[in-house]
Amino acid sequence: MTRTTSSLFTITITIAALGGVAGSVALAYGREAAEAAPVYVQKIPPRYRDWKFISVAREEGELDDIRAVLGNDIAIKAYRDGKLPFPDGAIIARLAWSYVPSEDNNKAFGRAQSHVAGPAKNGLQFMIKDAKKYAATGGWGYGHFNDGESADEAMLKTCFPCHQSIESRDFVFTEYAP
Repeated sequence: MTRTTSSLFTITITIAALGGVAGSVALAYGREAAEAAPVYVQKIPPRYRDWKFISVAREEGELDDIRAVLGNDIAIKAYRDGKLPFPDGAIIARLAWSYVPSEDNNKAFGRAQSHVAGPAKNGLQFMIKDAKKYAATGGWGYGHFNDGESADEAMLKTCFPCHQSIESRDFVFTEYAP
């Protein structure tokens, strides 16, 4: 090997080594940044209103609403198969409305007995399963939207602590109503 070839070889090895170190530092920094900051669902999944029905619930107290819970195809298959934990890609949506009497229905029944969904209430919520991305919150990302805008981080930080009480059901409150 000539002296010029040897010098070029040394320079090439040095550049490659520095590139590898820089790349490793960038990857490590990226991982640390991702682990340091919680990640919440920031976008409403498209066409969620076309998803399948999971269940309905009535909440009293401060929430005082009626809600429907919907799931994408992955969530529905997991529910039907009784598969826990839910697989990555499962998405569950919660829609809520005020719970109001129906004057028209009550007239037809001849007494006050009918309630229906009124105006939307208590935001639109999503749980998205991605075991790696949301490892710090049981594999679920949580989202809450009011009038299409994401709730602030302080509100979103309250989701997982509440869901932790049902870890045995993969942190999901709603059971399937076939």
